[in-house]
Amino acid sequence: MLNQIQGLHHVTSMAADARTNNRFFTDALALRRVKKTVNFDSPDTYHLYYGDETGAPGSIMTYFPFPHIGQRRPGTGEVGTTVFSVPEGALGFWRNRLGDLKVDGLKADETFGEKRLSFSGPDGDGFALVEVKDDVRPAWTHGGISEDHAIRGFHSVVMRLRDDGSTSELLKFMGYEVQEEKNGLKRLTKPNGNGAHLIDLAPAPHISSALPGAGSVHHVAFAVADRATQLEVRKALMDTGYQVTPIIDRDYFWAIYFRTPGGILFEIATNEPGFNQDEDTAHLGEALKLPRQHEHLRAAIEAHLEPLEA
Repeated sequence: MLNQIQGLHHVTSMAADARTNNRFFTDALALRRVKKTVNFDSPDTYHLYYGDETGAPGSIMTYFPFPHIGQRRPGTGEVGTTVFSVPEGALGFWRNRLGDLKVDGLKADETFGEKRLSFSGPDGDGFALVEVKDDVRPAWTHGGISEDHAIRGFHSVVMRLRDDGSTSELLKFMGYEVQEEKNGLKRLTKPNGNGAHLIDLAPAPHISSALPGAGSVHHVAFAVADRATQLEVRKALMDTGYQVTPIIDRDYFWAIYFRTPGGILFEIATNEPGFNQDEDTAHLGEALKLPRQHEHLRAAIEAHLEPLEA
């Protein structure tokens, strides 16, 4: 069993419109845009990162906005819901705020005894806010949300699977433990995790496979401290039979990827070097940053990309 993984690092999804996506996360949810860059494989497309003040692992929601992408079809083999942590007593504020902004899909309920507010993103993305007692992670409050209400980072993700058995075994190998099973959901936790250390598995054997599109989670990334521990995880996964990519430099972290038995793409990402390596923390997400191999295309890329602020 692995002990290097700390919890979630980031969640990466796809969107249809960059400006709408940016407005939703920075205005409606009041997260900080910590990086404005482009897709490594498609440099004519933004890669936008949102999170807390520094873009700490466990807080980072990222998006590829593809202007001509089709709409997703929800199903199995995907992350169905991305869940954020907010302080106890904050859900009333968020229900009023998101209701005033005409956000779709608002629904209050409880899961594993926790109060939760579900809602949809601009592309039908599945999101929820959960009240968490004593989440000590710092909040980004410059977006106009008080310390008593602001998002602290991820709480969990809900993976919708045809059969949760093999994914559950994989997560146990990755250091997770089953915490509770209730109403058809299985919750796994990473002991001594980074605050974003919960995974909920939702078996749905009679639902068809998801079709990716706008609103789909592309992959979910798990955090490790550094490249040395990442190499240990990579070797262990390969020794177990998983086909794992070589280490890829993503400028702000190093990444490896592998496909899970349930069909979801997992990434293992390092906490180093972080988002302030090419921008001062006070100005994160302001300038367009390009991967080194695309810097010579800057003029063409800047002419092509739609400005995020109207």
